[in-house]
Amino acid sequence: MVIDRWLLEQHLSGHPPALRFYTWSPPAISLGYHQHRYPEHWQHLVWQGEKVDLVRRPTGGRAVLHQGDLTYAVVTSGLVGTRVQVYEKICEFLIQGWRSLDIKLQYGTAGRGYINNPNCFDTATGADLVLPDGTKLIGSAQLRQGGAILQHGSIRLHPSAELFTQVFGTESFSSVQLPQNLDIEKIMTALIAAAEDCFGMRLEVQPLSESEWQAILS
Repeated sequence: MVIDRWLLEQHLSGHPPALRFYTWSPPAISLGYHQHRYPEHWQHLVWQGEKVDLVRRPTGGRAVLHQGDLTYAVVTSGLVGTRVQVYEKICEFLIQGWRSLDIKLQYGTAGRGYINNPNCFDTATGADLVLPDGTKLIGSAQLRQGGAILQHGSIRLHPSAELFTQVFGTESFSSVQLPQNLDIEKIMTALIAAAEDCFGMRLEVQPLSESEWQAILS
């Protein structure tokens, strides 16, 4: 997520918009920027012999367990409107991409317990996308800075009920029912095609250079 923030800073200095996808190893819990209360045992979690990292996002929202998920990040500018309208403009590529995979998504509605719930995926807001049965598939968060926007989010694919229970408790877990033939490469291909269509641009794959890695790590 340091890379997401760095991409935002690069865009502010004149670099083109960016779309990024990544997974997590080892698993991690990302805390919202303003989230300071969370269970103490999160600092000592171990999963399959590896310590579960605890990191802080540059964006707001509640805690997200990153295991069996695909994270996306969009860095762009020039979008006008309210916070909700900007979310919808960016999320359109997610809706369109998943529709091409025969998965219909819709916007969630915030529950009354959202503010006091440490688990992002236990409730959905208007910035989140849910399956027809109400299960939350994508949780997103946003940071605006100097006219530019970073929006990133977690797409739940194959979450572990066991680890989820360790983190949030048994009452919070809901399984995600997706077709067996959907792998990460197929999902990313569909979302990239949708982003090119929705944003009217041609995306070019560009790995980070050695100097860019040094700048990020410093």
